[in-house]
Amino acid sequence: MADTLKEKAVLWALPVKDVFDHLKSSEKGLNDLEAKNRLEEFGPNEIAKKEKRHGFLIFLSQFKNALILVLVAAAIISYLLHENVEAAVIIAIVLMNAVLGFFQEYKAERALRELKKYVTLKSKVLRNGQVIEIDSKNLVPGDIVYLSIGDIIPADIRLLNAEKMLTDESSLTGESLPVLKKVTVVSEKHSLPQYLKNVAFMGTSVAGGSGHGIVISTGKNTFFGRTASYLKQKNVGDFQKNIGIFSSFMLKIILVMTVFIFIANALLGKDIFTSFLFAIALAVGITPEMLPIIMTITLSNGALKMAKENVITKRLVSVEDFGNIDTLCCDKTGTLTEGKISFADYINLDGKKENRLVVYSTLCNSELKGRKSFSNPIDKAIVESKFARQMQDELADYEILDSNELDFERRRMRTLVKKGKETMLIAKGASDSLLKVCNSAIIKGKKAKLSKSISLSIHEKIISYEKKGYRVVGVAQKSTKKKKTEKSDEKEMTFLGLLLFTDPPKKTVKGALARLQELGVGIKIISGDSPVITRKICNDVGLTVSEDRVVTGEELEKLSDEQFASYSTRFNVFARVSPEQKYKIVHSLNKEGHIVGFLGDGINDVPALKAADVGISVNSAVSVAKEAADIILLKKSLRVLADGIVLGRKTFGNIIKYILNTISANYGNMVTVAMSSIFIPFLPLLPAQILLNNFVSDVPNFSISTDNVDKSLLKKPKRWNIKFISKFMVYFGLISTFFDLALILPLLFVVKASPDLFRTAWFFESVLSEIIILFAIRTKLSFFKSRPSKWLVITSIAAGIFALAITYMAFGRKFFNFVPMPAGILLFIAGILIAYFSVAEMAKRYFFRKFEI
Repeated sequence: MADTLKEKAVLWALPVKDVFDHLKSSEKGLNDLEAKNRLEEFGPNEIAKKEKRHGFLIFLSQFKNALILVLVAAAIISYLLHENVEAAVIIAIVLMNAVLGFFQEYKAERALRELKKYVTLKSKVLRNGQVIEIDSKNLVPGDIVYLSIGDIIPADIRLLNAEKMLTDESSLTGESLPVLKKVTVVSEKHSLPQYLKNVAFMGTSVAGGSGHGIVISTGKNTFFGRTASYLKQKNVGDFQKNIGIFSSFMLKIILVMTVFIFIANALLGKDIFTSFLFAIALAVGITPEMLPIIMTITLSNGALKMAKENVITKRLVSVEDFGNIDTLCCDKTGTLTEGKISFADYINLDGKKENRLVVYSTLCNSELKGRKSFSNPIDKAIVESKFARQMQDELADYEILDSNELDFERRRMRTLVKKGKETMLIAKGASDSLLKVCNSAIIKGKKAKLSKSISLSIHEKIISYEKKGYRVVGVAQKSTKKKKTEKSDEKEMTFLGLLLFTDPPKKTVKGALARLQELGVGIKIISGDSPVITRKICNDVGLTVSEDRVVTGEELEKLSDEQFASYSTRFNVFARVSPEQKYKIVHSLNKEGHIVGFLGDGINDVPALKAADVGISVNSAVSVAKEAADIILLKKSLRVLADGIVLGRKTFGNIIKYILNTISANYGNMVTVAMSSIFIPFLPLLPAQILLNNFVSDVPNFSISTDNVDKSLLKKPKRWNIKFISKFMVYFGLISTFFDLALILPLLFVVKASPDLFRTAWFFESVLSEIIILFAIRTKLSFFKSRPSKWLVITSIAAGIFALAITYMAFGRKFFNFVPMPAGILLFIAGILIAYFSVAEMAKRYFFRKFEI
């Protein structure tokens, strides 16, 4: 039996007898014993079953990050140094991030629970020769299942019988119209669900008619189950990957510096324990311990601003990835277009408007008098159109005698109406289908026999309109004396003209596409619609189709993995694609180094939503798509997306400011401390002073999220660049070291300051240098051309005042061994800070010209 499932891909291409043979079943179904054995072999008919982890283990997994481990060590050391406040702050930061991560782990499980709602609990199945109801999870391959209108299909079922059976497959394939099911064999070359008319798919529903068939796949082996299995994958975005790389980078620097300082001080004869504490304090000093909380604050602030722009963030880390998107994959429908079929025009065969086309199509309409069993978007567009409203007076003259709904097999519908003494049959439907029941047409106002030349002319008109992106519907009529109609009456009719429908482009889409292009974001359209209509819409909105080629799902199906990856990057418009192909396109782009955003709202979009760096859905999407997404748009609009991307880039810019400022200043200060500790007979800074320095200088960074960002940073996506960060750290760190030495040497050899005065002066200069340098390096422009936020200014002034005040306070003297500084030393420090800021302003121009983040 296991071998049978390996061949399931061709079961829709086999005669019914061969299907029974493969599945070792029959028209009588299975007996209880055989069903029990198969249930043990294949497992329950459930989707994407996921092993559960104990909550405590999930919580512990949040501490795998190297930077988090360093921070935990820093907290322990701070506690041992009696820096209880510092230790408490660091532990609070670590715990906050661990709790946030812990709750994120439940995201996939919630999505799976939502997905299971789409699968019915009970199924009608033929067991032991009788039709009984069983729990759907007990279905197995080979079972015969009966389906009727309203049922949610419980497995992938090869249909054996279909009585006008329509299924709503929008959740799986994206098709907006119900699909007419047939029992005829499908070609083996087809493997996409859109083309398998003889298969009913798990998770879709029966919109009309009834049928029965044999189960060919259950659980994770179904099309639906394969889609759901992607929910088990943990989505790690570019931001999280780079935080990991940065953490490892910091860990290496900390370890090297700690070992070097400890050995150097020990070899110089200083107390081993004091040297150890000093080296550890230096390690803590260079550690950006406020990074997690400042990132959380900055990302939260970005998320709040994005919420005001109708962009809701489910995962904070997605804010930065959202800003750094360089490729956006999305569907055509509802993104480029309004997502609603519109009645665009009506013409007779002479190319002129004729009002009776509107009148007849409004009368022959399933939306009237609540006669519909499902919503027909074509009929709804007619009734809601301005054309129909203008014909209300004429419509009042007609009486509807009989009617039927759209027959999806014949692709047309009919209505019997009476006006005065005249009774007529009106038919409306697919033009090629309608022409088959017509023997005449109205040409130049006269009834003419439907000759081959006239038929060819009508076909050419239809094709030309379809190439322009229209859905074309024909209208025909004939006089009759009947009071009731049958489908056999649909003959010898007169073809009157054409109705043209379109899903019009959004008015804002051209401007939004232009803006995204300015932001350096490439657009890829991945649609389930036809290639012709997809191309037309792209042309209408000004989206250039790469190499003038729309790639179809059937083409992609034939490609090797290497060719598929090449097509994913080479082309930008795809049509008739499956959920797995959407996933593969996004995955291929990821492997090529792109930061990919994917916009989707159906179950068929879930794999791609999970694969993308940023999964984007809309508020009107199915629950499982919203669960799988990182970002929810309250409005499905490219303009809203562009606004969110800009805000994401501002968030990225402010986080990078903190990284560059802290790591360069800390590196410079610690290099100076390390160097000076070798030739200074006492510890240049006490461990407690190093920790306080680090804490106070970080205070302004809490308001970094409110800072303004240069427009140059918003023009294109930015990536974390560890090489750039390391170059910046060394370049500006050494400038910091130079000016630190400009203070140290005079204090030692000119002023001959006592150890306490020396440490106090250097502590104060160190704190202020890190604060003021932020105003230089926060922008590539001259500092006076880029306005900082008021909160950044206020917190910087407050931190500076505190740093000065604590050196004069009794608290500072008692706990940190500070002493009051003479006015002369304060003036000297002021001069060094002015010089430092001026040099940094000049140096940054050279640095930013040579290096680009």
